[in-house]
Amino acid sequence: MSQTDSFIEEVTEEVRRDKLFRLMRKYGWIAIVLVVAIVAGASYNEWRKARDQAEARAFGDALLGAMQNHEAKDRAARLATISAEGDKGAVVALLLAAEAASSGDPDTAVSALQALAADPQVSEEYRQLAQLKLVLLQADGLDPAERLARLQPLAAPGAPFRLLAEEQMAIAEIDSGNAAAAIERLQALLADQEATPGLRRRVSQLIVALGGELEPA
Repeated sequence: MSQTDSFIEEVTEEVRRDKLFRLMRKYGWIAIVLVVAIVAGASYNEWRKARDQAEARAFGDALLGAMQNHEAKDRAARLATISAEGDKGAVVALLLAAEAASSGDPDTAVSALQALAADPQVSEEYRQLAQLKLVLLQADGLDPAERLARLQPLAAPGAPFRLLAEEQMAIAEIDSGNAAAAIERLQALLADQEATPGLRRRVSQLIVALGGELEPA
């Protein structure tokens, strides 16, 4: 390589280096901002995960503390002191309703379930479960027609507790004296592919008790 070629290469390299420095001075702040944003985002995500874990742990400890009481009324009283919103609040409301009902305080149970069923901040599954439990809790005070009307929306296709609602509708049909309609509903449940073994067993017993016949599998 001649001295001229070597000189040209050195000049070219110097020009490239100078352009690179100018670009860095002009746009280098963008790279710095991106790095800072990435680091800040990662730090925030880690902080949020730690916060969520701490909140979940505290919520679980509060539930365990409440459920360790020996008396249902004491468990209900402790559950009533737990402050929670959204789906966590739904869990507390369902447990509170169950303990209140067990301790002979149906009014508190009904109030908890009614508030949960009307709470727009919780998932639809929890609201429908609250409605189903309300029908079960108030069954003695509702005539079969009203029970059927309240259960009908819960038995819609795709509803999370459709099969349980259908089972309760069959029981309402029995209470209304319409055994034929109850058997028809129960046989449809028995043939439903989503029915659990426990549900199939209960349904089969009801069909036999009503004098119906179990269709071959």
